[in-house]
Amino acid sequence: MKRLWVLMATAFVDMLGFAMVFPLLPLYALRLDAAEWVIGWMIASFSIAQLASSPLWGRTSDYFGRRFAILVGLGMSAVAFTIFGFAVTIGMLFLSRIVQGLGGGTTGVLQAYVADVTEPKDRAKALGWVSAATGAGVMIGPAIGSLAFSLGPEAPGLVAAGLCLVNLTFAWKLLPESRTGSRHGAGEREAHDPERRSIRTMMLEVLQHPGREVPQLIWIYAAGMLGFMSMTGVLALYLASDFGITEENIWVFFVYVGAIGVIMRAVMLGKLVDWLGEVKLMRVGAGLLALGLVIIPLPHSALAMGLVLGLVPIGTACLFPAVSALVTHRAPRKQLGQTLGVQQAFGGMARVIAPLWSTAVFGALGAALPFYIAGAIVGVVWLLTFRVHPEELEAT
Repeated sequence: MKRLWVLMATAFVDMLGFAMVFPLLPLYALRLDAAEWVIGWMIASFSIAQLASSPLWGRTSDYFGRRFAILVGLGMSAVAFTIFGFAVTIGMLFLSRIVQGLGGGTTGVLQAYVADVTEPKDRAKALGWVSAATGAGVMIGPAIGSLAFSLGPEAPGLVAAGLCLVNLTFAWKLLPESRTGSRHGAGEREAHDPERRSIRTMMLEVLQHPGREVPQLIWIYAAGMLGFMSMTGVLALYLASDFGITEENIWVFFVYVGAIGVIMRAVMLGKLVDWLGEVKLMRVGAGLLALGLVIIPLPHSALAMGLVLGLVPIGTACLFPAVSALVTHRAPRKQLGQTLGVQQAFGGMARVIAPLWSTAVFGALGAALPFYIAGAIVGVVWLLTFRVHPEELEAT
């Protein structure tokens, strides 16, 4: 349990830095006269880098330990935030996002760490706790970022970098390895295990056999992420254009949404898993997320918008931890990190595509259409969840 708490603290501070700079990114880009489609590519550059690195980080953590991968990822985040702090060109903003994306490929490693230290029946709850820790970072980070912005445009990135370095030191001293025998010798033995599948083989299986247990869940995760990140890609632009939101006050929406996510994941998720089970909870989450996305363009006041946005963190808090927990139940134990890395890679593909199309549609066809399309995508995800059978996938 102590290891899980340390991991949660590490994930919280890491996401705190991320959330300090992410809401400001589109606004910084607009100040540099970037077009909406350029901002889409800027957001997607993080996911492209994450897509490339996620399976490799998963395999690295299977060979050499989760701790090693997490520490390197934290170091790369510190570098990315520093670049953001000093960014005076569009190219520097792109570079910051790419470096951060390369380090952000360790998301699957965090999930594998949780699976290493928890029993299968407690996995969705534990993943929810870690998600709550990151959600707390999402909630607090934008407020700190906006406050730091009052000290100058360089301050948010530099403060985030400083926090990341403190976090790296903290994790170095207190975060233990979750896998026994995962150092170099064990890694070499596993590398020659004839039952191990390559990253390429696992990726092809997801593409060629989408109806199998694990590939089916990975597609649900990726398509859900596509809808959610499509909304995220244009939310700041929508709030700025329709409600006059600026760098100084955008934090209010992110704190509000983050607070709902934290409460859901830290307090409610475990009870909901016990009540509904992971498969039914996944279905509820997909349904609520689809509804929330579709009705975002309807409110005409900031207060009403806040109420509508509340459905989004409730839906994601139910959907994504439940899917990841189900993947951990069915993935081969020796390749758990790699499997979750492949899941994150497909999620990364969704994160690449989402801001590209949503910002392009936003600029060309109107502010409301991206939200309607995103809601339709998650509506399809909701239908796909009914192909998952609890009696097969909740077995341990």
